[in-house]
Amino acid sequence: MKRNLDSRRLNFYLLTGLGFLMLYSVGEFLGYRETFIRRAINSIILVSYLTVLNCMLFEKILRLFKWPCKNNQRAFFFLFAVIFFYSFGLYGWRWLWIQSGIYADYTPGLSFLKGVAVHSQFSVACVVFFAIVRNIYNNIRLREKNNQLRIEKKEAELNYLKAQTNPHFLFNTLNNIYSLARDKNDLAPESILRLSKILRFMLYETGGGLISIEEELRIIDDYIALEKLRYDESLLIMVEADVENLKQVLPPLLLIPLVENAFKHGVSETRNKPFVAVYLTVKQGQLMFTVKNSIEETAIAQPMKENIGLSNLRRQLALLYKDYDLSVGRENAVFISTLRINLTSNA
Repeated sequence: MKRNLDSRRLNFYLLTGLGFLMLYSVGEFLGYRETFIRRAINSIILVSYLTVLNCMLFEKILRLFKWPCKNNQRAFFFLFAVIFFYSFGLYGWRWLWIQSGIYADYTPGLSFLKGVAVHSQFSVACVVFFAIVRNIYNNIRLREKNNQLRIEKKEAELNYLKAQTNPHFLFNTLNNIYSLARDKNDLAPESILRLSKILRFMLYETGGGLISIEEELRIIDDYIALEKLRYDESLLIMVEADVENLKQVLPPLLLIPLVENAFKHGVSETRNKPFVAVYLTVKQGQLMFTVKNSIEETAIAQPMKENIGLSNLRRQLALLYKDYDLSVGRENAVFISTLRINLTSNA
């Protein structure tokens, strides 16, 4: 009984009462056009009273009957009190307004008990109307809450996946810099500078949830430039992009795990003619991203195991898009990753 009503719930009862009044007034207008205005005033008085009672019934009293019911006697007492107010109370409310001269009595010869019975029928119709509308309203609210929970759960999982992927990406990059520093390579300072550029992007440019394809390509170029510092001229790198609209958006760092995978599990383990080829096309909302890299011939027969980067990418795609496909496989001494996304199919 201590549950307070919020403004949204109060507005619901006010609007439902208004809806019942309008529906009832249609019948009054069709049956009694000559006295419609006076009858409409009568209806406003009755419906106002019943709206307050319905609010108390549905929001307070019926809640006492929820299992387990600890206050049976109290609950039944309030229920009988409400029934009394729906019948004798409504008729008494009508009588008070008749005495004030505002309520027009169109059945002056009606006996007391007959009048109570007639107005009880009006009460029952009003309760049924409120119960139906309230059930529909609660179902809509429940669906809204479930949708909101799904959205919050998806956002939480995406944030968790990003929290896993970003440190994983940085850890691999720091390992590369460590190997340069250990060898006292003159390229170590440049690699640190490029890493700081990537870090700045991750800290300040990825917080909004979406970035342009142009920005994603820029961070891929920075990452490739950072990786190239570790290799000699024998490493062949190709990057081709055919993008219809560079301002089209996608989630940040969505493509880079495939590029990172090509270097960490492909080129770094290839001794003969290492290469990485990156192809991106985006046309009419359809993104196709292909990454090819060299692998050792001896690795072809080995079973494929997806690392954390690819596993997280698959889960992110499932949360973000309805229409997508990610496939990885080997062809001779080449490892191929292909990602297709319908960018308009947001989940």
